[in-house]
Amino acid sequence: MPTKALTGNEAMAEAMRQINPDVVAAYPITPATEVVQLFANFVADGVVDTEFVAVESEHSAMSACVGAAAAGGRVMTSTSSQGLALMHEVLYIAAALRLPIVTCEVNRSLSAPINIHCDHSDTMGSRESGWMHIFAEESQEAYDSIIQAIKIAERLYLPMMVSTDGFILSHCMQRIDMLNDKQVQDFIGEYKPHHSLLLTDKPYTVGPLDLQDYFFEHKRQEIDIMMNAAPVIEEVGREFGEKFGRHYGLFEGYKLDDAENVIIAAGSTAGTAKVAIDEAREKGMKVGLLRIRVMRPLPYKEIARTLNGKKVISILDRSDSMSTMGGPIFVEMRSALYDVESRPLMCDYIYGLGGREIDVEDIVKVCERGETYKAKGKVDQPIGFIELRE
Repeated sequence: MPTKALTGNEAMAEAMRQINPDVVAAYPITPATEVVQLFANFVADGVVDTEFVAVESEHSAMSACVGAAAAGGRVMTSTSSQGLALMHEVLYIAAALRLPIVTCEVNRSLSAPINIHCDHSDTMGSRESGWMHIFAEESQEAYDSIIQAIKIAERLYLPMMVSTDGFILSHCMQRIDMLNDKQVQDFIGEYKPHHSLLLTDKPYTVGPLDLQDYFFEHKRQEIDIMMNAAPVIEEVGREFGEKFGRHYGLFEGYKLDDAENVIIAAGSTAGTAKVAIDEAREKGMKVGLLRIRVMRPLPYKEIARTLNGKKVISILDRSDSMSTMGGPIFVEMRSALYDVESRPLMCDYIYGLGGREIDVEDIVKVCERGETYKAKGKVDQPIGFIELRE
């Protein structure tokens, strides 16, 4: 298998090239611009057969993707931050119409004030739109996950986004062990949609008015497929691992089996947390990490089983829910663990908004505070902030 030194954006663009979708509709936005810029070069050079649609906004990009997918095409795009926010209206439509669109999303803060650096407010703001969502820890995982996402989305007829942390991954170079083009095509297979606007012998309606009589039932169908999506994500991850040696699940545990004091994180910060946990272990703390990989559908039952009996859990949230109850991962983890037999103490740390750096020492301090809470048997400060001037 070829090995290349690629940035996160380049790795995503290479995955798109090897997938060779029928249609890509996109509008540029920092720090995701490179993904479609590089892919546009592949189109211009005749490397792929893709119809590239340059549109006037991200709203138009997702609208064009919806039309192309409804016509039976294999469809992809890329965006970030305000671009994803501008797509917000159409995200719900893509999901409700059960269109397997895949988006290469680069996490960036939402305005205001204007900021081009990483936090998770963009994708967390879209978590109820009906899209499946994978957080990649590093660029190799992003490359692998984009390839898996096509297969997952087309099996379930649900859209999926794979996100990387802006600039931290998108513009930093890493060794990427690529598959060859044939391996990718063999893995994803030929897309044979079970419906298409172009199949006139099997007509169907897209986007009808749906009032009190059947709207509820149709939304229930959408809810049901998301509730049953996790086994398909796991199955595709296992198949990828068996074929190519890189295994992915719904979440990752690091030194978790004997841990009493657990950190939960998503995205690139999980890599920093692993180093911090190694240092904390050297100091005698029984700490571990649970890395959220699949945020939607949230595998709450599996997470609850894994964390049942742990003493204290500290969540690292790179966005805030603006609900007065902490960040979105914290809110959802508390709900997931509400019914476990031995419920752990829980606290939340908001960090990294607008790209503010978090380092190993910061996370070691979180581990140390968790040890204090464990000894006391209570949490003094359920919501805290890391590296914030107050």
